Amino acid sequence: MTLLKILRSGQVTLPAELRKQFNLVEEDYLEAEVLKEGILLKPVTVIERQKAGKALVQLLKRVHARQPDKGLSSEEQEDLIVEEVKASRKEKHRRDA
Repeated sequence: MTLLKILRSGQVTLPAELRKQFNLVEEDYLEAEVLKEGILLKPVTVIERQKAGKALVQLLKRVHARQPDKGLSSEEQEDLIVEEVKASRKEKHRRDA
């Protein structure tokens, strides 16, 4: 177990071993979740809106290219998008690993 100390203004410094284990660097974000047992800190990825918008447009183009409109319902189209997002995340995770 790692012991942390709360500093001035509520700041907490994560020990180097934890930062290294979770590939955390300066300016990264952590999400704080309140649990019955305490506080859970989880690394999260934050990207610029413009960059996210461009990525979404590219993803939608991939979905449309793979599945031309066949009279799909809105729900079916959303399901295709969700599957493409999942596949894209898996692909990115494999590249980053």
